[in-house]
Amino acid sequence: MVEGGGLENRFPVLRNGGSNPSPSATVALLRGINNAGSKRVPMAALKSAFVSMGFKNVRTVLASGNVIFETSGGDPHLDLTISRGLDRAIGFPVRVVLRTVRGLRAIIDADPFKSVPSGPDVKLYVTFLARKSEDASRLKLPTPPKGVRIVRVGPGEIFSAVGASPGAGTPEFMAFLEKAVGREITTRNWRTVRRIAGS
Repeated sequence: MVEGGGLENRFPVLRNGGSNPSPSATVALLRGINNAGSKRVPMAALKSAFVSMGFKNVRTVLASGNVIFETSGGDPHLDLTISRGLDRAIGFPVRVVLRTVRGLRAIIDADPFKSVPSGPDVKLYVTFLARKSEDASRLKLPTPPKGVRIVRVGPGEIFSAVGASPGAGTPEFMAFLEKAVGREITTRNWRTVRRIAGS
């Protein structure tokens, strides 16, 4: 699901105000946290859950389910481990998509939206697939809904631009993505991706 993105505007204390994260740090992108119609999780509780799982230098970014942390590594199923830990800590399962800060910065450096005209009526999104695969870069997506442009499809990400037009928007876009690639995804707007990466 795409992040709600509104809580941090109403509650500035939820904003990330620390220094830039280490490039080797891991980023957990949590699906369905604090979106419209989803269960609310205070960022303090989310941070506490990650600390209780033994992760170090835990910090949250905005209120849309983004957690940066450091781990010693060695867990080939880290996403499932975190998902189970969150279920115990906050009382419901959460789908977890993992990336590194270094990986997010590489995405930003590639400037995937450089050919997209900017403006207040255009929203830029990055959809993260839970499992990165070279085959995903050759994924043949069906025709997107009205107002949606698929800018690029990579091994683990889909870059999209959604324009404001009658009868079109983010809900239709999300329904399209889930039908096309399944529910093992989570979406962030471009500003949030840059914020997480410390750009």
